[in-house]
Amino acid sequence: MADRTARTDRTARTDRSARIERLTTSGTFDLDGGSWEVENNVWIIGDDTEAVVVDAAHDAEAIAAAVGDRRLLAIVSTHAHNDHIDAAPALAELTGAPVLLHPDDLPLWRQTHPDRAPDAPLADGQRLDVAGIPLTVLHTPGHSPGAVCLYAPELNALFSGDTLFHGGPGATGRSYSHFPTIIDSIRDRLLTLPAGTVVHTGHGDTTTIGAEAPDLADWIARGH
Repeated sequence: MADRTARTDRTARTDRSARIERLTTSGTFDLDGGSWEVENNVWIIGDDTEAVVVDAAHDAEAIAAAVGDRRLLAIVSTHAHNDHIDAAPALAELTGAPVLLHPDDLPLWRQTHPDRAPDAPLADGQRLDVAGIPLTVLHTPGHSPGAVCLYAPELNALFSGDTLFHGGPGATGRSYSHFPTIIDSIRDRLLTLPAGTVVHTGHGDTTTIGAEAPDLADWIARGH
């Protein structure tokens, strides 16, 4: 679409073949009667033969082009706000990959895709494998009821969706969100990870667990 742009960066690589790539796409976030222009990070994890996409945002053709001729194993949705899932069904159609979503976010999913369900559920502790790298699903509600993160210790990486950003938690001022819950998720599930873990966020710049952990009390005090 004319109002959507995309760019791709290779952001991390191990001494093996597995790597992390970031595609930035543009569109809108729509909820509770409002609409906001946003840029989203679409993360591609894999090697030269297979990949997993984290959050199919805005532009299925651009994401498919970034994946290229690799086999796409799954389209993982960290949560079901429209800006993270609007291109998921089209990407699934282009690639044959299943769309995965935590079932607690189905009410949000249906706001965007009332006639097309996700292909399979995500569950806390579930393991996905790509390019010999295990990805563990962490259920981290708060930004939305079914929000999840993916933890890849062999890549020293956490894919946090909109749960944790550089500078604090994801927004909790709209429907289906809850600030005390996102604080619990961040404190109990994310800040317990190694300090050097790189946090690949749903929007904006990456950060690390160690950079964010000292500010937890400040986030609680400010209430967002």
